[in-house]
Amino acid sequence: MVAQNGKDLLIKMDMDGTGTFQTIAGLRAQRLSLNAESVDVTSLESQGGWRELLGGAGVKSASISGSGVFRDAATDERARAVFFSSEVPDFQVVVPDFGIIEGPFMITSIEYAGSHNGEATYELSLASAGELTFTAI
Repeated sequence: MVAQNGKDLLIKMDMDGTGTFQTIAGLRAQRLSLNAESVDVTSLESQGGWRELLGGAGVKSASISGSGVFRDAATDERARAVFFSSEVPDFQVVVPDFGIIEGPFMITSIEYAGSHNGEATYELSLASAGELTFTAI
């Protein structure tokens, strides 16, 4: 993968539960983290005293975070509604020249901030809430 423009990493939200994804507008910074817990099965018989891990046994999870400015009433309102109703819609994360990660996420936090002589900003955090799929692009 060659160098990419950060603005090409997109977080998209299912706007109506039908698979109609729209980019969350106004984001200036996005982050995706994929995790897989390990299950240690090391014993006295482990070869050379090296740690052994049980493949495929740990819990997999993903988290998404982003921050930005208000730009689009539709995606702003949808994010607020999803948070307050504890809805778990599908999201897509488009990683340029890599692929699309898609699946259910819960918005775990929304933070709003602003200063007297600056723009109002927001930050949001999401946690995976089910199986995710990956499609190479």
